[in-house]
Amino acid sequence: MIESPLSLFSLKGKTVLLTGASGFLGRTMGRALLENGARLIALARSERLDVLAEDWRNTFGKDHVRAFRIDMYDVQKFSQILDEIIKQESFVEVLINNAHEFGSQTGFNSPSGSMENASYQQWMRNLTGGIYWAALTIQKFAPIMKEKGSGSIINISTMYAHVAPNPQLYEGTDYLNPPGYSASKAGLLALTRYTASFLGSFGIRCNAILPGPFSNTEDQGPNTVEEGHFFLERLRERTCLRRIGRPEELIGPLLFLASDASSFVTGHGLVVDGGWTII
Repeated sequence: MIESPLSLFSLKGKTVLLTGASGFLGRTMGRALLENGARLIALARSERLDVLAEDWRNTFGKDHVRAFRIDMYDVQKFSQILDEIIKQESFVEVLINNAHEFGSQTGFNSPSGSMENASYQQWMRNLTGGIYWAALTIQKFAPIMKEKGSGSIINISTMYAHVAPNPQLYEGTDYLNPPGYSASKAGLLALTRYTASFLGSFGIRCNAILPGPFSNTEDQGPNTVEEGHFFLERLRERTCLRRIGRPEELIGPLLFLASDASSFVTGHGLVVDGGWTII
């Protein structure tokens, strides 16, 4: 018998590893996990992580936050850090693969990233960030999860794993969502199902969250845009709810999949897009 429905969503006593923790959505996720009782191991490349980690430690306690600044393209160093975490932590119950590079090197918002122009390097950086980073963390942490007989893995994909970007959305703008991103995130969704299938018998669940259009005035990711820009109106008109998402609207889906509230859910892609993909 559950003491209260809210206890289903609690992460108290659980350790969560989050990649891309300093990004637009990542920093909202990190704080939400801490507020819901988790110990957080945060990984990110940006110097912003140092400031965030210090703020989180001051708010939630030093023992609740560990932070590692790492360029995950340095696969050898990334692998070493994961090994270090495994040695130092008794058990990481929840693994959230959120990191992805948004910028000209992966073809975002640049003519160089178009279908006609995208380079081998841009394709490989998308596929590395979109699939291999997640595959590596799963490969590292799955053996311990198998030993413990439990674990929740959450891969952050995108609505563009289900549908293609509409070219008309980008006409007359400097925005571009490159093909490598859609391909890599569709691959991540396939990896999610594969992981759920092969690790389910060990009590390990693997699911994905597929965010739709979100807006932020600081970061310019694949589905983000400055408030007031006409492109924002195009995004709003395309959703059933006639608005774009707020970062905090990913917290409910995240806590659901990370906690015991979703104990019988695996291999699922939870779309959070304001209805974008149904029309």
